[in-house]
Amino acid sequence: MKDKIAALLTEIEAFVPENADALEAFRLKFMSKKGLIAGLFADFKTVAPEDRKEMGVLLNELKDKAQGRLNQFRQIGEIEKAPIAKPDLTLPAGQFSGGRHPLSIVRNQINSIFKRIGFTISEGPEIEDDFHNFTALNFPPEHPARDMQDTFFISRDPDIALRTHTSSVQVRVMEAGKLPIRIIAPGRVFRNEAISARAHCIFHQIEGLYVDKDVSFADLKQTLFYFAQEFFGAETRIRFRPSYFPFTETSAEMDVSCNICGGSGCNICKHSGWVEIMGCGMVDPNVLEACGIDSSIYSGYAFGMGIERITMMKFQINDLRLFFENDIRFLKQFEAAQ
Repeated sequence: MKDKIAALLTEIEAFVPENADALEAFRLKFMSKKGLIAGLFADFKTVAPEDRKEMGVLLNELKDKAQGRLNQFRQIGEIEKAPIAKPDLTLPAGQFSGGRHPLSIVRNQINSIFKRIGFTISEGPEIEDDFHNFTALNFPPEHPARDMQDTFFISRDPDIALRTHTSSVQVRVMEAGKLPIRIIAPGRVFRNEAISARAHCIFHQIEGLYVDKDVSFADLKQTLFYFAQEFFGAETRIRFRPSYFPFTETSAEMDVSCNICGGSGCNICKHSGWVEIMGCGMVDPNVLEACGIDSSIYSGYAFGMGIERITMMKFQINDLRLFFENDIRFLKQFEAAQ
């Protein structure tokens, strides 16, 4: 291991990126959760006890050197960026008009579709306790979502975390016991993910819940078919694939026919003609019972979708990070979609 650390240290010290893509490749290679340094830390348990102190020091020096190199070239890149012209504050008011963010545009459209068929909007806290975020939703104690590698916990309290989904809002609504329930829950959620073109540690969801007597999977399919045709167009087709979620049984993933290529195959749908947009299923009886609802009388369905994915499909955006940069040049492209 010592020789491997020395070789990686030499490579890191010699690294000089040609562009931003090369710097990102460096980060993924050395500093990501599946990178080389993380792999060495994982192998640390195989080191002989008498060598662990030395190896621990070398590993930490290697990690600090890689992080320092990354920070160094990030700062240089920021300095070398062309300065953005500042607005002239002496000009009369009214020179610049604002507009809605593309995520807000899509969220409002989705809300409007479900409100037309009787759903109401519910909201809840972004900082949640273990019961509402995990336990009530049938997550077993050993589930990986409870690990710090996947969830942002507040301070060192293992029972308080930033919510990982808006399903916690569904739990709070069911606990209130006002049946029947027909709600959607839009909001921000947080997961411990490496930021890339396809993932972010902050994103937005809309989840739906319907609980009443004699609710069936057929009701779920018809509701989602209506949504797909209203949002993507009357020619849209849907399909369901078996899946697994702790809080639903039966569970499914729902795909829609690609509205970019019409189902013939393209890069967006990976040449399959279908794009996955949400997970769904019948609410697990354990979840109903945990929230004080008699599962022998009531049943329900639930679904959830990421607003970023829907927005990227609708506007053909290929980099999720653009949603969080507040670049006015990007945002002005959506003025006509208000």
